[in-house]
Amino acid sequence: MKGLILALVLALVGGQKQNLEPGFHTSKTYLYDYKSFILHGLSGRGLAMAGVRLTCKLEISRVSRSDHLLQIRSPKLEEYNGFWPTDPFTPSSRLTETITACFSQAFKFEYTEGRVGSIFAPEDCPILCTNLVRGILNMMQITIKKSQNVYELQEAGIEGICQTRYIIQDDSKNNRAAISKSKDLTDCQEKAVKNMGMAYIRPCPTCPLKVRNIKGTVMFTYKMKYDDSGALMTSATSEQLYQILPFNEPNGAAVMEARQELSLIDIKRTPISAPKIQLQNQGSLLYHFSGELLQMPIPLIRIKNPDLQLTETLRQLVQNNEEGATKEASAKFLQAVQLFRIVNLDQIESLWVQFANDLSYRHWFLSAICAAGATDTFRFLKQKIHEEKLNIWEAAATLPLAFHFVTLNKQTLEVASAFLTCPQIQKVPMHRIIVYLGYGSMVNKYCAQTSLCPNELLQPLHNLATEATSKGDVKDMALALKAIGNAGEPASIKRILKFLPTFSPAAASLPNRIHADAVLALRKIARKDPAKVREISLQVFMDNTLAPNVRMVACVVLFETKPALPTVTAMASSLLTEPSLQVASFTYSHMKALAVGRIPQLYNLSAACNIAIKLLSPRLDRLSYRYSKVIHVGTYSSEYQAGAIWRVYLMNSPSTIFPSDIITKVRGYYANTATDIIEVALRSQSLTKLIRKQNIPFAEYDTYKTLKELSKTLLGWKELPPEDPLVSPYVKILGQEIAFVDIDKEDIQQTMMSLTRSANWQQVVKKALKEVQQGISGRWTLPAMVAELRHIVPTVVGVPLELSLCGATLAQAAADVNVQVSPPLSDNFRPSQLLETNMDIHADIKPKAYFHMIAMMGINTQYFQSGLEFHAEFNANATTKFDARINMKEKNVKIETPPCRQEVELAAVRSEIYAISRNMEEVDSEKKSQLLPKGEVPSIPDQPFQPSERSSRPGSWKQSNIPSVISKGCQQGSEEAHHHSVGGRSYARILCRKFESLGCSACLSLKSRNSAFLRNTYLHKLVGELEAKIVLKPVHTDADIDKIQLEIQAGSKAASKIIDVASSGSKGEDETSLYEDIQAKLKKILGIEKVFKVANKTQHRKRRVHRTEKTTVTEPSATPFSSSSSSSTASSADGKEPRNKHKEDEIRQSGKKRGSSSSGRRSSSSSASSASSKICSSSGEDRSGDRHCTGDSEYFKQQANLPVYQFWFKPADEQDPGKEVLNSSISSSSSSASDEGISRAMSQPKFLGDSKPPILAAVLRAIRRNEQPVGLQLVVYTDTEPMRSRIQVFVSSITGSSRWKLCADASVINSHKVSGSLKWGEDCQDYQIATQIATGQLAAYPAMQMKVQWPKVPSIVRTTARWFYSFLPGAAYGLGYSQRQQRGPSRQATLVIALTSPRTCDVVLTLPELTIYDRAIRLPLPFPSSPGTPISTLPSPDQNGFSQGTLSIIENLKARCSVFQDTITTFNGVAFNYSMPANCYHVVVQDCSPEMKFLVMMKRLEESAELIAINVRLASHEVDMYVSNGLIRLKINGVQAPTDVPYTSNSGNMLISSEKEGLSLKAPDYGIDKLYYDGHRLEIQVAFWMAGKTCGICGKYDAEKEREYQMPSGYLAKDAVSFGQSWIISEDPCAGACKLQRKFVKIEKPVAFEKVAAKCFSMEPVLRCLEGCSATRTVPVSVGFHCVPADSTLKLEGQIRLDQKSEDVVSVVSAHTACSCQQQSCPA
Repeated sequence: MKGLILALVLALVGGQKQNLEPGFHTSKTYLYDYKSFILHGLSGRGLAMAGVRLTCKLEISRVSRSDHLLQIRSPKLEEYNGFWPTDPFTPSSRLTETITACFSQAFKFEYTEGRVGSIFAPEDCPILCTNLVRGILNMMQITIKKSQNVYELQEAGIEGICQTRYIIQDDSKNNRAAISKSKDLTDCQEKAVKNMGMAYIRPCPTCPLKVRNIKGTVMFTYKMKYDDSGALMTSATSEQLYQILPFNEPNGAAVMEARQELSLIDIKRTPISAPKIQLQNQGSLLYHFSGELLQMPIPLIRIKNPDLQLTETLRQLVQNNEEGATKEASAKFLQAVQLFRIVNLDQIESLWVQFANDLSYRHWFLSAICAAGATDTFRFLKQKIHEEKLNIWEAAATLPLAFHFVTLNKQTLEVASAFLTCPQIQKVPMHRIIVYLGYGSMVNKYCAQTSLCPNELLQPLHNLATEATSKGDVKDMALALKAIGNAGEPASIKRILKFLPTFSPAAASLPNRIHADAVLALRKIARKDPAKVREISLQVFMDNTLAPNVRMVACVVLFETKPALPTVTAMASSLLTEPSLQVASFTYSHMKALAVGRIPQLYNLSAACNIAIKLLSPRLDRLSYRYSKVIHVGTYSSEYQAGAIWRVYLMNSPSTIFPSDIITKVRGYYANTATDIIEVALRSQSLTKLIRKQNIPFAEYDTYKTLKELSKTLLGWKELPPEDPLVSPYVKILGQEIAFVDIDKEDIQQTMMSLTRSANWQQVVKKALKEVQQGISGRWTLPAMVAELRHIVPTVVGVPLELSLCGATLAQAAADVNVQVSPPLSDNFRPSQLLETNMDIHADIKPKAYFHMIAMMGINTQYFQSGLEFHAEFNANATTKFDARINMKEKNVKIETPPCRQEVELAAVRSEIYAISRNMEEVDSEKKSQLLPKGEVPSIPDQPFQPSERSSRPGSWKQSNIPSVISKGCQQGSEEAHHHSVGGRSYARILCRKFESLGCSACLSLKSRNSAFLRNTYLHKLVGELEAKIVLKPVHTDADIDKIQLEIQAGSKAASKIIDVASSGSKGEDETSLYEDIQAKLKKILGIEKVFKVANKTQHRKRRVHRTEKTTVTEPSATPFSSSSSSSTASSADGKEPRNKHKEDEIRQSGKKRGSSSSGRRSSSSSASSASSKICSSSGEDRSGDRHCTGDSEYFKQQANLPVYQFWFKPADEQDPGKEVLNSSISSSSSSASDEGISRAMSQPKFLGDSKPPILAAVLRAIRRNEQPVGLQLVVYTDTEPMRSRIQVFVSSITGSSRWKLCADASVINSHKVSGSLKWGEDCQDYQIATQIATGQLAAYPAMQMKVQWPKVPSIVRTTARWFYSFLPGAAYGLGYSQRQQRGPSRQATLVIALTSPRTCDVVLTLPELTIYDRAIRLPLPFPSSPGTPISTLPSPDQNGFSQGTLSIIENLKARCSVFQDTITTFNGVAFNYSMPANCYHVVVQDCSPEMKFLVMMKRLEESAELIAINVRLASHEVDMYVSNGLIRLKINGVQAPTDVPYTSNSGNMLISSEKEGLSLKAPDYGIDKLYYDGHRLEIQVAFWMAGKTCGICGKYDAEKEREYQMPSGYLAKDAVSFGQSWIISEDPCAGACKLQRKFVKIEKPVAFEKVAAKCFSMEPVLRCLEGCSATRTVPVSVGFHCVPADSTLKLEGQIRLDQKSEDVVSVVSAHTACSCQQQSCPA
């Protein structure tokens, strides 16, 4: 039995897995060889790389159960910079010495069961060395599961706690085992990572991992050998790979590769001696960040005495700036920022004392202080502001930058809180706003680094909100909410809800803008707690009691939480019953904008919105400009992983016609991140008060008192709350609000007073002129660090991998301006004296801008740098030097400037990338290799570049038909070379245009050298060298140019400046006579003798003028180009071809139509057809243009549905007023006539110089030594007549040998037509373009036609046009336009826009080979027009159609209300029927604002149902208009007044006059633009600034059509009758004729309410007869009732408004409209 048991035990022990946990014996020392290196570069071979290699010997000894010692021997650090793997590593001896010193002492670490615990190192050991030890020990971290060979777990390592997969291969027979483990570095719970400057970049947590542009993995391989106590690690290797994908391409990646090798070479019996010094616990295996955070991604600086180095750096910086070395100055500025992060407060103070008084140093000093962002620099800035050492503008400029760049820690937050209480900050409102907003941003960035935000950080902001609420300080409320919004912490939600009436009833009294600010404060909180913010914003959005703009802002916030489909669908369903069209329109357009988005992060939201808008009515898409909208423009490139959107939120309020709140923002997307780049908003209210007369005492007039009394009779009526003028803009940068300002009524009044005050402004102008005369001289510099973005992760070697971006910009200007005025200004200076002075101006201005960006991937520590470094710079430089003399009295200006003396680089963009290696011990010997190898570039012989083939073709830059001032050697050179190497990688091209006469040439130089020959990816195309620059160079000419002069002469002396050129009339009389002979024959053949008679007479007169005046002006040629071919070609497509042919040729895009339904198209088409009575067409066989018309109805039916492109445009000046417009093919004669008109514009013989002197002459010339000047001259002639005006411009060369000229002619032919032409070339005969704009009709609709013809243009213009033409079909298809491939008139384009309704138009664009058209396009503004407008209604010839159109648009913006018979049309355009009870005055319209400016009442007369009488209360006037004995009568204040004599009030604010068959009243200062009354009809037009301020039967003029039936109490009536009756004015039953009054009623029949007997009272009073009167006529009305139990004590007597109660029942009751009164008890 015992033997059996022993056998079982042995079998069990043999079957168990051996212990694989690595370990070390206490009595032994293990000697390992360690090698590691890290390389940075692009994927693929053939490009330069940079890296480091560390080799050493390791001794490991176990001293206790868990404690082990590690001694590093013979460390050696080598640098690599070259082409892998051919170039060797280079030893760095000095850096090796530094590393050896810190490795001289042994390190202690805890190691148990294969896991590394705490690490102990000497106290003075640098963090870099400790991290290198972590990299070594990280290889020994092994987690063994005894029961599994393949498993996954979360394992701690140097990079954090990451998902790790193990595979164990056990070879027990040979006492060996192999372990493989791999880690996914993108799947870590606690990852060691540092992000700096990325607080404003929001990652997308829901985006899939595959789109991440940084991917990393590490793989370990171990070889283990079993021994007595476990397993011994004999070798270990690791390989880590980080792949950075800037773009969406698998082969275009930058790669970091790190490798480690650890191999056992010996085991010794002697243990390691214990360290002699105390070791400090340095933490666990997790990588520690320290020194690398201080080192910016700029070249290393060896820091010994930072204050002295900073002094020297500032001096070099200023010197470089003064010398114009902007690149060096930018580099020194970044070094100064680096040094300011190291110096302490005392050193900064001493530097300030040294440089503060020198302005050339002060700007650099303050800018570097702000960019440094260290605790001491932030504290220094606070001290200087407290000591008032900075002026108000310096403080305003430095504070936002300081709060933006400051490093977040407890010390800087304490300094920031001290800023809030600083007295110097508190007394300047601008500084106070900046500081509070900046503090909120700091809290946001600090709390983004921690899981829980301390409440004490938010307390100052919460206290400000509490104090502002208790004091009722609206400005502080806004400041607190905006600062809380910047902080964006969920802990502030409770504070924010106190400002929203939905959650806090006490907030209902706060202004609407505070409600909106409270909602906007939730936007950033939504990023941390989207569910909570979504819940709050949805409730605010659904709250109908809030102002529309507050609800629209809630809609914006709600969509920023990215709601799911159920929420979006709920919003859409609520819009179906939404009473506010403003909110409905805004939400619908926002959903529609999101539905078409292509941003991957918004795919789910876009899909949800796409479904939701299908539930909504398309009428929301056809609302006018009065309704709020969202404009969205966005794009996204999947290849670049980048995109951007631009949104404009236009929010209208009921009291404005145009948007009161405008928010525009730009957001950028890259990979799986998003950044709000900029947001600008403008909020305004009641600005119309500023354009009205403010000195009218409305409250003192009788009308005001009458309206106050009237408000008592209208139950529940309340005047609108007062609104003060306010303008409030704000600016957000990177999602943080940095500044806002509230300009209220007081600020506006003070500004207006200072601008209009007449006492001091002359002195101000005179003082300013004197300061200018003293000269302006100086140099201004504005440096700034634009960004510093850094992403740092550890590598397995123990050194950091950094991806960083750093940018600095520099703007500077040097100016020297002197102004002399003669005669000197007198003491009693008047502005008119400036018109009689001479000014001499000498100016030398040199503006310059420079931007430098550095991007790095690699190792960046304070000891050494290694990796790839990308530099990009932009430089813009301009030099303006001139002398000007201005003679105001003579209207003469002369400007002189020197020619090009030296080469000037106007603008340049350069980029280059290097593999760099630097170390602190050898700062001056950095290693830098260009990424592309130079040795492989094939040799190119030294010979001048040959012009490319492209430059010699027609259409290139070089042209022979340019003026001699340019072409006298205006030469164009094109140098192009392609350097080929394995497919070609180098490109260079230089394009130059020389202006020899001006002594300069402009060159565009393009050079590039990239690595796309290795891999054709975007990254490889970017990597290399790129240079693009524009250079201005001097040109050597035969005669030196002294100066370039421009002289401008206006007025009567312009003719004296025209330069005579002897050769301008070189064409002889023989040539002219030959020309006339040819024309005589042509006139006889073509039958157009009369046309050329005028032309010839004009030409002879012209030539005579030229001989007398000796000018160089040449009239355009009188040779017209025929348009008969164009007409015949166009007339061939007249509808003769079969109907199915039309359908085959049309290309329809229906999926992308913009809001036009098929029914709308059918209706517009049918109305176009019905408006015509004849069809006129041009026969396809008859080309003469004779008109063939038919009145046959069958033919009319056939042609009625022609597509819009087959209708012909009929010019207004050719229409017959006695006939209707024909809607089919108006014959080609109209087209021919139109072409003749445009031809006349091109060959117009009349030269204005025959009868008019020039009004302007300008001469540009280059003055040369002992030579005639060369250049150009410009002459302008004008002729203005009452209905005709014309302008002619002639440009010619003043060089004797050149006949190049440019002739431009534009004229207003009549009130309906404008034409113009442009000719240039030799004597203006080489090229020509003509254009014409005309008004008329297309079918039955008013239309405008724009036509352009180009008989001959340069080849470059044709090439550009063909390029543009190639994009048209695709663009038209994308925009939803229809197309038809048909041949039209050659060399001609015609655009016709026809107004089919006030809000829609048809468009037809006819090109030579393509016709693009569309119908029912929505217009942003309404145009006053209607289909079938007769020709007689078109503007008469004595009216200008173009100006009339503008005025009519403005007039159409104004609101009108009309009452005719029983039809009432409100200001909002809602029409309803209502029969007014006789003799009862109704409030038609009144001013419901606190000013109560007017009241208009109307009643139906009892003797005739069609006659009405009105009563107008205005100021101190009571105006009655009524009909008596068939005549219109007028009473003013009870006194009869004549109707045939205009009446004007004493103040001149009211005018009553007769018009047509009635009377009109105008009182624009009171809000009534016009009131018209003729006994049957009443029409009222109010001023646009009365929007939202009216009430009565005409409505509120607020565009809210769904809320039109609003009763005086604000309750919405159930029907039109209840609405109209609610505005009846009760009268004294004994004195008035109206026997009706409104009373609350009770339902008489029993009602079962919740199965309990109840009695119900009306929510609103109902019209009933007075006591003692009986109803003779009633109408049914719908009324809401509130019900109470039958035993309730509530009684009808003394019943007040019940609209605060719930509406339980809607019932129909009878309302009395006529009464019969037998007897009434009235006092005698």
